[in-house]
Amino acid sequence: MSARLLRSVCTAALAVLAAIPCTAPAGAAPVPDDGAPRSVSALLTDMRKLYQQAEEATEDYNATEVKLKAQQAKVKNVGAGLTGARESLVRSRAQIGQLARQQYQGSSELSSYVELLLADDPQHALDQKHLMDRAQQDRLSTVARFTNGERRADTLAAQSRKVLAEQQALAAKQKKQRDTVRTKLTDVEKMLASLTAEQIAAIAEREEADTDKAQEKLITSGALGDAAPEPETNGDAEPETSPEAGTQTVPDTATRSASASRSLRAPSANGGKALDYAVKQIGKPYLWGAEGPEAYDCSGLTSRAWARAGVNVPRTSQQQWAELPKVKLSELRPGDLVVYFPKATHVAMYLGDGKVVHAPRPGSRVKVSPLASNPLLGAVRPDPGAEPMDAESYKPPKLPPGATKGSDTGNNTRAGDVSRT
Repeated sequence: MSARLLRSVCTAALAVLAAIPCTAPAGAAPVPDDGAPRSVSALLTDMRKLYQQAEEATEDYNATEVKLKAQQAKVKNVGAGLTGARESLVRSRAQIGQLARQQYQGSSELSSYVELLLADDPQHALDQKHLMDRAQQDRLSTVARFTNGERRADTLAAQSRKVLAEQQALAAKQKKQRDTVRTKLTDVEKMLASLTAEQIAAIAEREEADTDKAQEKLITSGALGDAAPEPETNGDAEPETSPEAGTQTVPDTATRSASASRSLRAPSANGGKALDYAVKQIGKPYLWGAEGPEAYDCSGLTSRAWARAGVNVPRTSQQQWAELPKVKLSELRPGDLVVYFPKATHVAMYLGDGKVVHAPRPGSRVKVSPLASNPLLGAVRPDPGAEPMDAESYKPPKLPPGATKGSDTGNNTRAGDVSRT
């Protein structure tokens, strides 16, 4: 859709909405205290805020999930060590008991010095002394093993109690975060349920217009460097109105391919594999906390895609932003991860040509969107030391039909999206 036509549609939608009232259930607050209808801009702002809060809560949940898995592994290791220590202690106790019985039965040897004095054969007595010294050393070793075993078992038992308590605390924290996500998504549901179909359509139009404006500003700013896509390129190949003739035209395939080849850098070999995987997930639903293969949240998609390429990256968008090497937007190559919002609560994978593939938000599906579809924070590269493939021979992954379709407003959110346990 051309910018001129889009502005006309949005203007008409706003005019229609001026007379449409909206009611608000508790928690959604689409109508101010004075009873006046909310503007499309205000409704969109509220909805974006709710979605951002839900995604922030989701990434907090994911971070706790990572810690909980690590803690569970720690509990398992400590438990195995404690079991081994206790089994060893049982054996040591048996040996100590045997020594005690020998002492009680008077089977302990006389002083080697006395035996030496009374012996008929002094050389034999010296040989016996050597054997008795060895036996004495064995007894001392048995006692030492028992003592050390008791000390180790006590230490591991205390450590086991500590790591188990930490695991329980993480589990309780995760449950609280899960409830927070559900509450945030329920707030979104309530708000969407309070709107008419016309209002939802108008919000989608407004969001699309805002995204187009942000994308055009990003491209024309030169922030993407020499590989910036041409502003007039329409990735969806939808009809455009020719200002000269007033007729609709569609850019031919050759023109689009030439434009794309000029604007694309090549990924690394692993980056290409990660991107291929991500593109194959297009159309699968967003589900908070999901890491595939049936559904994904934003960081679940990016971490899974790179893992399939043989490169392990942190699970959450905040960890990916904090731990992976930063890369300038002007140096973006396909496969790099683009991070959004001040708190790094959303992440996408750079496709090239000014586009990303991502799991946008609840109620949506994995899709291709403009790079500026959300407020940019920056970008990171999972394999900074890898050389890119040859740009001339690189062929971008083929997108499935409708890869760019679907609104990012998430207006298909249903109860199933908030029932994850």
